[in-house]
Amino acid sequence: MTQVEDQAFVTLATNDTYCLGALVLAHSLRKVKTSRRLVVLITSAVTTHMRSLLASVFDLIKEVNVMDSKDEENLTLLTRPELGITFTKLNCWRLTQFTKCVFLDADTLVLSNCDELFDKNELSAVADVGWPDCFNSGVFVFHPSNETYKALVKFAVEQGSFDGGDQGLLNMFFRDWSTKDISFHLSFIYNMNSNASYTYLPAYKQFGKGVKIVHFLGAMKPWQYNYNPSTGNVETGSECQHVKEHLQYWWHLFIQLVHPNLQPECTGLAGQLSKISVSSDRQEEGAASPYELALGGSHARQFAWERGQIDYLGADSFENIKQKLDNAINGSQN
Repeated sequence: MTQVEDQAFVTLATNDTYCLGALVLAHSLRKVKTSRRLVVLITSAVTTHMRSLLASVFDLIKEVNVMDSKDEENLTLLTRPELGITFTKLNCWRLTQFTKCVFLDADTLVLSNCDELFDKNELSAVADVGWPDCFNSGVFVFHPSNETYKALVKFAVEQGSFDGGDQGLLNMFFRDWSTKDISFHLSFIYNMNSNASYTYLPAYKQFGKGVKIVHFLGAMKPWQYNYNPSTGNVETGSECQHVKEHLQYWWHLFIQLVHPNLQPECTGLAGQLSKISVSSDRQEEGAASPYELALGGSHARQFAWERGQIDYLGADSFENIKQKLDNAINGSQN
């Protein structure tokens, strides 16, 4: 297939941990045989070894400066202070060697070829599930332009962002998106929220086979789930079946194409996951999974608690918690 040189899929990875998502995303695009180039924006926090892994699957790696909105008040409303760094995403408009690009967040996963997105114009995006009059900035079509970049930065400085992150800013800048022209509204299949509820499951059963891009929204990312190499299963607790299927595919790509090349010198979760030994041997019942051992045991358990997956019949049972409290109280009295 001939590659279209002046168009590209673009993503952003600000550290080695988010590079895990960027790598799986790139491999998912290669799997569906995209004809467009793949570009990743990175910051100085990405290590040398991780850059070599990115270079093996992306056509272009571009280091950019971190742009922080420094909007602590609005970010506090989101309880997601790390989103300030997503202003770094604005650098994608500086890729002027391309005439048209599609931005994909590093926590997205492509399930089938979606090169037809390049038939759309700026700014085309999917309505956000939280407030449909706004678009979700995890997937959008744009035209690189230094003029637009400068205008966005000026707007950010003067107007800020209603949520402190890039989504609020972009929706304020492209404020006529919801009313201008329906052709700028992309179908939900190009940015399907993996954890939505509402009348979601019946709709997924009806339309799910057509989904092309999955977006793992929220604080819990695919690389933070407990994966058991002995069984090849992702432990998702009470998550819906379709979420398990998408997470299973993410981890399949990760284990097959990313994990073998990780090194302990990588920082964050990337370095820790490099310690997982992928084996066909089944682990003993009740034993910690290799993932938990690599994370130091309690780290994976913390993620489970944060997403409501509590082992009420096991380690987190009432009797065990009561015993720990009694031991702590008795210890303090001695």
